[in-house]
Amino acid sequence: MLLDDTSAEFHQFFERHYAELARLAHLLTGEADAADDLASDALIALWQRWDRLRAADHPLAYARGVVANMARERIRSAVRERRRVLLFWTRSPEKTEGPDVAAVLDVRAALARLPFRKRACVVLRHAFDLSEKDTAAALGISVGTVKSQTSKAMAELERALGARAAGELTTGRRNR
Repeated sequence: MLLDDTSAEFHQFFERHYAELARLAHLLTGEADAADDLASDALIALWQRWDRLRAADHPLAYARGVVANMARERIRSAVRERRRVLLFWTRSPEKTEGPDVAAVLDVRAALARLPFRKRACVVLRHAFDLSEKDTAAALGISVGTVKSQTSKAMAELERALGARAAGELTTGRRNR
């Protein structure tokens, strides 16, 4: 396979700088496994813009910036995920008196018929008593989406369970 000049030039750049970019990614993230992925992803991004970058004064500096930005996003994503997990596992369980088993089964069946996002919004808002803001953070969606999905889900639950039963889902919930 013959490489054209552009491909050959990028291949040389890749060979000269891949290891350095992977080391940079490793030092920025502290994750050896992620370092190769980040360096590869950065070089793919560079290849897509190589026609413009090869004429630049410092393509390696640009490559380092791309790796740094990707590492920053990876770290931010990991932090958001840890916060979501922490949000779910730090809530203390509330003691309840013996529930009506038949009603619980009806509610679970009705919840199971809801699409995931609607179900998650209802469960987090009403079963876990999270605020709209905390629910949005836990699901990675906007507060407006939480509001609309919760409203639509409650309407569907009212149709499935009856207005009285659906209303009992929200009793005791604080308004936040």
